[in-house]
Amino acid sequence: MRTVREATFDLLRELGLTTVFGNPGSTEETFLQNFPGDFQYVLGLHEASVVAAADGYAQITRGPALVNVHTAAGISNAMGTLISSAQNKTPLIVTAGQQTREMLLLEPWLVNPQPEVLAQPWVKWSYQPQRPQDVPAAFMRAYAVALQPPAGPVFLSLPLDDWDAPATVPTAVRSVGRRVGPDPERLAEFAAAIADAAHPVLIFGSDIARADAWGPAVALAERLGAPVWAAPSSERPPFPEDHPLYAGGLPFAQGLLSQRLTGHDLIVVVGAPVFRYYPWIPGEYIPAGSRLLHITDDPAEAGRAPVGDSLVADAGLALEALTATVPARTTQATVITQAHRLAPHPPAEAEITDPTDDGPLTPRQLFRVLRAAAPADTVIVQESPSNLADLHAEWEITRPDSYFAMASGALGWDLPAAVGIALAERDLGRNRPVLAVIGDGSLQFSSQALYTAAQHRLPLVVVVPNNREYGILKAFAVLEKSPDVPGLDLPGLKPALLAQSYGAAGVVAETAAQVRAALAEAWERKGPTVIEVPTDPTVPNLV
Repeated sequence: MRTVREATFDLLRELGLTTVFGNPGSTEETFLQNFPGDFQYVLGLHEASVVAAADGYAQITRGPALVNVHTAAGISNAMGTLISSAQNKTPLIVTAGQQTREMLLLEPWLVNPQPEVLAQPWVKWSYQPQRPQDVPAAFMRAYAVALQPPAGPVFLSLPLDDWDAPATVPTAVRSVGRRVGPDPERLAEFAAAIADAAHPVLIFGSDIARADAWGPAVALAERLGAPVWAAPSSERPPFPEDHPLYAGGLPFAQGLLSQRLTGHDLIVVVGAPVFRYYPWIPGEYIPAGSRLLHITDDPAEAGRAPVGDSLVADAGLALEALTATVPARTTQATVITQAHRLAPHPPAEAEITDPTDDGPLTPRQLFRVLRAAAPADTVIVQESPSNLADLHAEWEITRPDSYFAMASGALGWDLPAAVGIALAERDLGRNRPVLAVIGDGSLQFSSQALYTAAQHRLPLVVVVPNNREYGILKAFAVLEKSPDVPGLDLPGLKPALLAQSYGAAGVVAETAAQVRAALAEAWERKGPTVIEVPTDPTVPNLV
């Protein structure tokens, strides 16, 4: 008779889950023993990085990913990036070992005394099987729950003595639907409202990218001739940023966002929350006299929207249905020129001068150099909060699935996610170059991810703008009228040397010419490269 371990690996094999991201501990070794030769184990040195790497991998492969961490301590360490995976709507099956069943009542060392509670609220489902024989079926249910909309992480706690038990419960391999179609009557109401609007505006969010629906998004915008804004802090761009109808990214703040939408009688939000706000700047949710329609695949997201009428549906299916239903507008399309596209926080004019080959770089000049030197199909992963506006101003995203960030705002996700993205590009045989822009402060949250990239010889390029401070926190200190906050300066960090300690190449590039030379070498290197670029400290204007 097969063991629970054999039955579980057979199931994972049939589901295509043969890559395991993990950091092993004593309670996981019984699961991993005699690890199958057709499986791939991706070692991370910290559980938060393990989850984020799996997240990046899953987003590129557009399928679920399997994560294995170490009991209660491991899932606790992983919570920082599990928050991001939940808000990224990434289907992850996160597992952790548990102590031997015979000792659970005694709450021994390394036990997880409340396994179904600890990972909440950042998982859709959390479970510890009541008996060993239920482990394979629990994996099947976890797979189904993780994939069904809205997709997201799930958690299984697995006692270490379950694996050699006989597998006596048959486990059927099942498939599940991953898209929710719009209610026809509700869709007709939305289409009628759009047709009657004099000045509609479209706000598109990251669910459009997750649904691989750039094409339907463009089709609806062009049919309506309506301007398109990206929803605040879109972790994945929902629309080509060089399109004549693209207006830019909306600001986070409630009052400022409402001001940007003045003049529109109908606001149509597709695939985004209504709205993602931070910091608090008071004002109306939407301009007086406007109406808002909201389309999301997440009933909870629809429920917490403070304003508007909602429709629960897959973003791509809803866009296709609306395009087929609403009449084409006869008015001339709104054309948004590059000069009028508004980044979230427009940089000062003084920063827009072209870089020289012998002088220090501003962040915006750095991004101009990077954009010119990067291949056209480069994938950008971004976690440099104080430089976000400069990056968006210099680097338009014109191809789908070519820009990634965390939806949560919690630092530490992007570098290991870039590792997972680079690994997925290799496993898929697509091999697009991956460039991660990671702030000097952000790098410290997950620097150990460089070890994984080095061990797998991934050609990941990490550019670290080193401004020697938490620039974004200094900006919040100004906004919040909080002078003399301690701990906002970061003198003495040496990202290039840190990279070398993990087996990556690490160089310091101080001028545009040095950045170009370092990039040229990095693109050809069989392994990761960290390029540290000292930049002048700039405090962004949040409003």
